Amino acid sequence: MPYVSRDDEGRINGIGDRPAPHAKEFLPNDHPEVIRYLRGASPSAMMDRLSATDTEMARISEDLIDVLVSRNILNFTDFPVEAQRKLMARQKLRKSLSALSNLVTDEDDII
Repeated sequence: MPYVSRDDEGRINGIGDRPAPHAKEFLPNDHPEVIRYLRGASPSAMMDRLSATDTEMARISEDLIDVLVSRNILNFTDFPVEAQRKLMARQKLRKSLSALSNLVTDEDDII
């Protein structure tokens, strides 16, 4: 018997076997919404959902590394050389993108 959590639009976004702070609503196993959710919970659908968060997680990881390095909790040189190169390349791209976005605005009086 599942306890469900819902998103802001009222759709089921999680199911558990016991109540939790985010999943207090109880629905029977054969409830149409439970069945619909479980049909969408195939391994390939879950992999698609997981893949959709990869970019967000990469950004979080980069930000976390920046914080740990800036607080001297972690040394940048502790990373393998190839990881250092990749991190520096992404940091350079982010700075370039930031500089470009500062040049392009919605205002017509740029010059």
